[in-house]
Amino acid sequence: MTIQQSVKDYYGKTLKSSRDLKTDACCTLEDAPAYVRALQADIHPEVKARYYGCGLIAPQALEGCRVLDLGCGAGQDVYVLSRLVGARGSVVGVDMTAEQLAVAKAHRDWHADRFGYASSNVDFIEGDIERLKSCGLAPSSFDVIVSNCVINLVENKTAVFEAAHDLLVPGGEFYFSDVYSDRRLPEFLKRDIDALGECLAGALYWNDFLHLAKGAGFGDPRLVCDRVLSIGDPSLADRLKPATFHSATYRLFRIDGLEPACEDYGQAVVYKGGLAHADQAFGLDAHHFIEKGRVFPVCGNTYRMLSESRFAPYFEFVGDWSRHYGIFPGCGVSSPFGKKALESATSGACC
Repeated sequence: MTIQQSVKDYYGKTLKSSRDLKTDACCTLEDAPAYVRALQADIHPEVKARYYGCGLIAPQALEGCRVLDLGCGAGQDVYVLSRLVGARGSVVGVDMTAEQLAVAKAHRDWHADRFGYASSNVDFIEGDIERLKSCGLAPSSFDVIVSNCVINLVENKTAVFEAAHDLLVPGGEFYFSDVYSDRRLPEFLKRDIDALGECLAGALYWNDFLHLAKGAGFGDPRLVCDRVLSIGDPSLADRLKPATFHSATYRLFRIDGLEPACEDYGQAVVYKGGLAHADQAFGLDAHHFIEKGRVFPVCGNTYRMLSESRFAPYFEFVGDWSRHYGIFPGCGVSSPFGKKALESATSGACC
């Protein structure tokens, strides 16, 4: 049986509700901010019962955006996003599991009526996210792409990231949660149906993910948040040892030419406020919490992520590119020069 068929069977036939999961890898509703939890509470009960997501899938500034949800399942995240983009925006969900999509499609009108929309602003496509080009989606047609604990379930992860890059508008964002391991996992685990279906056997080693994302054109991936996963099933936990797993949310921007390191050009930003649910401070990632009105020094990449994306209207930008000051302080990279060589090192100067 292929990995794709195993996943379809697990999510279409084995799991009937979130209560059937053996781990907490795919369910972290308690981590969502209050406004997202309120929107999740206003979802049809049948849709909520078939929810197996992890992490957060709702970045700020979505009003009026066109959003794509990869691996949308029964549609809970799609319907939450439907509220966040508003009647002027739209959301498309793609999933390969017919049973899940049947639940999602059955409640389109219910949610449109619930949200006060004249007509539904969501659509659902049955398709494989490894083959997004066959789904009839136009290149550069989405402002934001989200994915919630799904990429670990696909075999060709490179194809997903490359397609996501092509489908985003310049300055668009891929904002997603998934499961990562602290090491590369043995291939035999992919034949373990429970380990695969529980979002663990297909987890990427975190460093492989960083190289893969950059190779697809997403320079400088930004970690938003993460947490250690617990595996409550003793038998499954034993089969996965000694690997450990994290659920993590990343944001990737389609911005060409981002630098491989945080370079300092003497630039800064000032957050003007105005973002819904984040008027006093904006969190770009785990290391950039920008308070309203404060002059906040940033590296060149952060400057571009804010100035070339949908966040630009909410900021003032200070400085230019006329002078370079080296590596941005505190970014963990420093000059290799002037350090005493280890006495055990072999000589071999190149000049």
